[in-house]
Amino acid sequence: MNQARVRSLSELLVLADVVVPTADSNLARPGMRPGLVLLLGLCLVLAALLIGIASGAYAIEPRRLLILLWQSVAGSEPAGPEQLVLLHIRLPRLLLGVAAGAGLGLAGALMQALFRNPLADPGLIGVSSGAALFAGLAIVLGAAWAPFLPRALGSWLLVLMAFGGGLLTTALVYGLGRGREGANMGLMLLAGIAINALAGAGLGFLSFVSTDEQLRNLQMWLLGSLGAARWSAVVLVGAAVAVCLCAGQALARPLNAIALGEAQARLLGVAVERCKRRAVLIAALAVGAVTAATGIIGFIGLVAPHWVRLVAGPDHRVVLPGSALLGAALVVVADAMARTLVSPAELPLGVLTAFVGVPLFLLMLRQFGNRV
Repeated sequence: MNQARVRSLSELLVLADVVVPTADSNLARPGMRPGLVLLLGLCLVLAALLIGIASGAYAIEPRRLLILLWQSVAGSEPAGPEQLVLLHIRLPRLLLGVAAGAGLGLAGALMQALFRNPLADPGLIGVSSGAALFAGLAIVLGAAWAPFLPRALGSWLLVLMAFGGGLLTTALVYGLGRGREGANMGLMLLAGIAINALAGAGLGFLSFVSTDEQLRNLQMWLLGSLGAARWSAVVLVGAAVAVCLCAGQALARPLNAIALGEAQARLLGVAVERCKRRAVLIAALAVGAVTAATGIIGFIGLVAPHWVRLVAGPDHRVVLPGSALLGAALVVVADAMARTLVSPAELPLGVLTAFVGVPLFLLMLRQFGNRV
């Protein structure tokens, strides 16, 4: 038993870039090689994009993609139907799906690292429920409170309210979860549960007072969709997720040390509280930006990091970018299925990810229970 504990400790120390002269140090990176994992993730994203391009009510052959893109850049010929569909409908939707999946996968990996639990989800910090509540306020009460704002800002009012609400709720959960020695993850979990319940009650009240049209708009937003994708949203969400990916990757080594435990991480020189604050902020920014543009898309942040760890091991230098790539591929494929399963109608994306994610979550829960 003691030998097993020493082996486990040495593995985690190597992950935290602490030199431990033991024969078992090579065990710190189990699974596939990091470069191979990231290459596989990139291939999955490219394959998902090809599937997404070919899927839909107006089919576009993948081999026509480069030709259509070249014609768009060169402008040598008048834009045809395929070119218009690709540039103004299909391509913005696919790229928004890539950004959304990457942000959700990254946020899920960060939350599971902070809570040191593979069943953790970005929703634990309240960002999704807060964004939903404030989006509901914009949909149901926005015209009554400030009738000039919807005309001035259009649909951006909903986006701004959802993004601000997600950040505000996360700040509230983080503040309630602070103890004498800093952020307590157990207190944050309880605060997140309470805030999520409060936001659910607020959404129930908004549903009660809304008109039929407002209720339909609210429900469609809560179910999640990439149908409202446009290039401006792609640029904003893509930029926010790219910044979060860079900032999150900088936390990979501190998160490897925190896997030892917070006390041990402090002994290794890690600024644990600063790492927690940054991880929560990055997750909130990523999920807030995605949720504001697409609505609520569940289970991607839960499933993607778990699958990456099964293949690549626990090193967050691989888990963080790998989760982003796998999350992007999952969202794009799920959106392609949502557009084709009940064609010409379209399934809400959040419904499809829940149908797939819930059985996987239950399987993960059973595996986790067998190890306890």
